[in-house]
Amino acid sequence: MRQEEKVLQNIDWVMVMLYMVLVLMGWFNIYAAVFNDSNQSIFDTSQSYGMQLVWILTSLFLAFIILVIDGEFFPRASYVIYGAFVLLLIGVIFFGVEVKGSKSWIGVGGFRIQPAEFAKFATNLAIAKFLSNPNLKFEQLQNRAIAIALFAFPALIIIAQNETGSALVFGSFFLVLYREGLPGWILMSGVVIAILFVITLLVPTDATIWFIIILGVLPLIITTLFYRRILQNFIIAVAISIASIGLVFSVDYVFENVLEIHQKTRINVLIGKEKDLRGAGYNVNQSMIAIGSGGLIGKGFLNGTQTKFNYVPEQSTDFIFCTVGEEWGFLGSIVVLGLFIVLLLRIIYVAERQRSPFSRIYGYGLAGVIFFHIAVNVGMTIGLAPVVGIPLPFFSYGGSSLWSFTILLFIFIRLDAYRFQILR
Repeated sequence: MRQEEKVLQNIDWVMVMLYMVLVLMGWFNIYAAVFNDSNQSIFDTSQSYGMQLVWILTSLFLAFIILVIDGEFFPRASYVIYGAFVLLLIGVIFFGVEVKGSKSWIGVGGFRIQPAEFAKFATNLAIAKFLSNPNLKFEQLQNRAIAIALFAFPALIIIAQNETGSALVFGSFFLVLYREGLPGWILMSGVVIAILFVITLLVPTDATIWFIIILGVLPLIITTLFYRRILQNFIIAVAISIASIGLVFSVDYVFENVLEIHQKTRINVLIGKEKDLRGAGYNVNQSMIAIGSGGLIGKGFLNGTQTKFNYVPEQSTDFIFCTVGEEWGFLGSIVVLGLFIVLLLRIIYVAERQRSPFSRIYGYGLAGVIFFHIAVNVGMTIGLAPVVGIPLPFFSYGGSSLWSFTILLFIFIRLDAYRFQILR
C-alpha cells in the first residue's frame, strides 16, 4: 500500500487529541453558560449547547474530509481559494445580513455564516503559497509589500463590513513574515506606535504641545549622546521626530473624527479615562466579577451565579472564558490556558519539522491566528484588551468560528501527514 493511503498512521495525533479536548471542554462550558432548569438536556438542539453539538459533529466531518484530500491539493489551489473568499467578502457588503450593526453574515436557510472567519485560512494558504516560491527574494521591498497586501486587503474589506475585531486578527500574519525574514525593527516600530497611541490618548489636551516638543527633541538628544554625529544619524533622528509628531496628530484626528462614539468610549474605559459600569464598561466589569468570584478552585460545574443569572452578556460567545474562571477558578483557568499553550508549542514544533516551506509557513500562520484570538479574548475578559468581539478558539459558541478553526488546524495536520512524500 502506498504511503499516501496510510493517512491515519501519519497524522499528528497529539494535535488531534488537544483539539478534541478543547472542543469538548468548550461544549461543557457553553452548557454551563446558558444552563436553565427548564432545558437540562445537553443534547437539546433548541438551546445553543445543543446546536454546538451539531457544529462539533459537522466539524469532525469537515476534518475527515480534509484528511482524505490529496496532500498536494492545498498548495495547488491556494490562490483560487483565496480569490474565491475575497470575492465572497466583497459580496457580503452588498448582499449580506446585518447583525448587531455588522454586515458580515450570509443567510443560508435558517442559519448564518460569517465569511470573515473562513477568510483566515484562505489568506494563510495564499501567504504560504507566495512566500514558499523558491524564486522569491523576500528581502526585496516589492515582495514584502505584496505579502502584506495579501492579508491587508481582506482585512480592509472586513473593516468595511463594520467587523473591526475580525479584521484585527489578520495583523497576526506579521509574525509569519518575521519568521521568514522581515526585519525585527519593523515589529518593534509597531510596538512603539502602539505605545505612542496610548500615551497620546492619556496626555491631557492642554499638555499636548509639551508632548509634541518632547517627541521632537528626544530623538535628537539620544542621537547626540549615544551615536556618532554623522549626517546619516542626524537625518534618521529628524525622520523619527517628524514621524512621531505626525502620529500624535493622526491619533487625535482618527479618535475624534473616524471612530464611532461607542468605540471611543470603549477605548477611554480601557485606558482608565472613563468609568462606565452601566454602559461600555458593563460587560468587562461583570466578567471580572465572575472570574474573581471563582477564587482558587471555582464554584463548581453549573454553580456559577454570575453565569446562571445572566449578569455577563455574550457569556457563551465572546465572554466564555469568564464561565471557566467562575466555575473552575484560577486552577481551571490555568489548565485551559495551559492546553492552549501546549497546542501552540506543538504547532510550532510540527511546523519546524516540515520538509516543505509551504507547510512550515502555513503552520506559523496558524499559530499566529490562534495566539491572537486567545490573547485578545482572554485579555478583554479581564480588562486588558478592548472588547472587539473575538471568539475563543474551539470554546466560543458558533458554527462559523468552530468550522474555521477546524479547517485551519486540520489543513495543517494534513500537510504534516504529507511531509513523508516530499523529498528534501
